[in-house]
Amino acid sequence: MFAAGGALGVAILLVVVQLVASTQGFQGPLESLFHDYVLTPKSASVPWAGLALAMVGLTNRQRVVALSAAAGIDVVVAAVRYLSGGPLTVGNGATWVLTAVGVYAAVRWTGDQRRSALRGVGLGALLILATKFGDAWLQVTIMAGPMILDEYAQLADHALGSPSWHLGQFVDALGPVGYGILHWVYIELPVAAIAVAVYQLRNGWPSHYLVRTFLLIGLIGPVFYVLFPVVGPIFAFGTEGQGFQVSDYWPNLVPTPDFAPEPMSFDSATPRNCMPSLHTAWALALFIHSRQGAWWLRLGGTFWLVCTLTATLGFGYHYGVDLVAGAVLCLTIESALRDPERGWGWFRVRLVGGGALVLAGLLLSYRYLAVPMGRFPEVSGPLVLGALAAMSLGFYATFFARPDTALARWGSGAKAAVTDVLAAPTR
Repeated sequence: MFAAGGALGVAILLVVVQLVASTQGFQGPLESLFHDYVLTPKSASVPWAGLALAMVGLTNRQRVVALSAAAGIDVVVAAVRYLSGGPLTVGNGATWVLTAVGVYAAVRWTGDQRRSALRGVGLGALLILATKFGDAWLQVTIMAGPMILDEYAQLADHALGSPSWHLGQFVDALGPVGYGILHWVYIELPVAAIAVAVYQLRNGWPSHYLVRTFLLIGLIGPVFYVLFPVVGPIFAFGTEGQGFQVSDYWPNLVPTPDFAPEPMSFDSATPRNCMPSLHTAWALALFIHSRQGAWWLRLGGTFWLVCTLTATLGFGYHYGVDLVAGAVLCLTIESALRDPERGWGWFRVRLVGGGALVLAGLLLSYRYLAVPMGRFPEVSGPLVLGALAAMSLGFYATFFARPDTALARWGSGAKAAVTDVLAAPTR
């Protein structure tokens, strides 16, 4: 019943967002889905990532059949499209097979087989739909935020040493090969997340896995784009500003702090999708979930986190303060979802409530205390990083500290055991 209600809610939301998109003149989620089925998919990797998730609910033989069918369809459709003058890309086959598996499971299968298959298909479909909503929401941020707050974010970022400028110079020094690797890592973050999720789901459905965190970050995070519209250094202070930028400072010249920041108007094409950095939140979630995997998964999680942080700053897409806010958002959401069997004790309430307060405090500080942050970076910088460090320590103590240590007892909210000496009666 709950699943049916959720599916109906998603369907209604799809229609509403598509109507808004149609009236405003941009591509909506239903139109994008139509392209995935019969035209050119918007993404080649996302449909396949969704199909990979659906494979969790199938047997090995069913997986071979489904993946082979999707690959065969993709080859044929891609060849026809390319010979007709279209781009050489894939994704249609994965979308078709994902739909076919869902329909077949609903109509022909019963019992645990049906439930497991539909759960996998639903998860894969939800991943694909989330990207469609995300693309549409970027257009909403433009309509909702004609004035951007980049001058405030840049001034607050001065407290952290303006890391985007320095990483931008570093990425330039890496040359085209280094840039290409970072760009591939940056855009293929969903594929890396699916690799971690498939590893987690290889033996069935655990109580918590990466996709739950990934989707919830994508649901909650974009709300802040409307509340704090920011476009990023390369647009507001660089060459990609289309004439709306303050100046072409980024990345070679760190601007002198302007202690009279103001909202500035910007174009109607650049999404206001910087604050907080969801790429940071997603990459950190991937890193956290890879910690309990094999050595190669832990190595991959670390690699993806480091490269993603380097790319978000080095490409000029984010300020350092965006990354701090994104990390806090991730830790807060993960704290609400991890180890559900432990319930909602004080250990979880203080982490989730504290994380929400820290995130709110950071965003309000960036907006209304940017001037003192920029004037006194030796004070405000450690405070910003200290807030993230405190949240990280609380998270580690609660979920990862070695059992029976003082840190683990503090993290679980349990009182330290009284020693025999202190417990002995007074003589």
